Amino acid sequence: MAGIGPMDPLRRSPSPDSSQPSSPRSPPCEMLGYVGIEAVLDQLKIKAMKMGFEFNIMMVGQSGLGKSTMVNTLFKSKVWKTTPPSLGGPMLQTLQLHSVTHVIEENGVKLKLTLTDTPGFGDQINNDKCWDPILGYINEQYERYLQEEILITRKRHIPDTRVHCCVYFVPPTGHCLRPLDIEFLQRLSQTVNVVPVIARADSLTIEEREAFRHRIQHNLKAHCIDVYPQQCFDEDVNDRILNSKIRERIPFAVVGSDREHFVNGRCVLGRKTKWGIIEVENMAHCEFPLLRDLLIRSHLQDLKDITHNVHYENYRVCRLNSSHVLPRGPGWVNLAPTPTSPPATPGPSKCCRRRRTHDNTTEEN
Repeated sequence: MAGIGPMDPLRRSPSPDSSQPSSPRSPPCEMLGYVGIEAVLDQLKIKAMKMGFEFNIMMVGQSGLGKSTMVNTLFKSKVWKTTPPSLGGPMLQTLQLHSVTHVIEENGVKLKLTLTDTPGFGDQINNDKCWDPILGYINEQYERYLQEEILITRKRHIPDTRVHCCVYFVPPTGHCLRPLDIEFLQRLSQTVNVVPVIARADSLTIEEREAFRHRIQHNLKAHCIDVYPQQCFDEDVNDRILNSKIRERIPFAVVGSDREHFVNGRCVLGRKTKWGIIEVENMAHCEFPLLRDLLIRSHLQDLKDITHNVHYENYRVCRLNSSHVLPRGPGWVNLAPTPTSPPATPGPSKCCRRRRTHDNTTEEN
């Protein structure tokens, strides 16, 4: 698993028209001296450091699977307060969503982190449509962004509250995905980036954990559930190699803990049992480092890009096609009525559509 490491932030993405015959390239220009083009990278870094970054993550799973503890372990801070089961009060009768926002700073880099928890999910006897509030919340954030985007006078920076990643906690049953898990993942994977994990993996042996993982992978494939990282979005060979290794290990078997213990003179995060200490960041004990690297160190920006370019774009297209006039508001634009033809569905890319229009114009001339 040593091959799964941080991705090169300066990797080159293929051009949208790379598959089409390109025009003859002009000969390379011989430079007579240093120009300083590379300083653009420093300018982008300085600007990004000033603005900071936003990341919104949702934790979904039944009560008692360690969602709050996992969040605290991921960011090594008390970003979410855990409540002991005995002090939690009566069980919630309906699913409720709770969000909290923190600003985390590390080495001058500021991250505005928004966490959304879903207490009550899957805890009832009748869990019919228990995913509706979660879907409604995700679409509500898309709608907020869309409403800000269509204003005549837009903000210079539109606040981004869209959910960039949904971590789904699978109970460590050791059997396979439950019907509730399958139904939820089928619906959510089309709307948001979903990363499934095996919660409390220390309750399974190594052999049980591997067998459980293979069953879950078979369930995902059999029901056409495309979790993150999606194979169709691999941009180049390097992405394909890295993401293939990640897909082989999904769902990650994770253990969370925000308590420190001393092991052989080292201070480590882990869970203490009568058999020893389960080290959270030890790959021999669990796969928490793989989840942390995926969400923070290697794919954070990619999660945001796919959210904006794929999931939000799909919502925007469907929303604008299904509504003649968006809700009124100060400074809003009334969209023209949609044509009588069937609503358009996400199809060719903008580059393809632009090329097709150019070809039609040429034929007319």
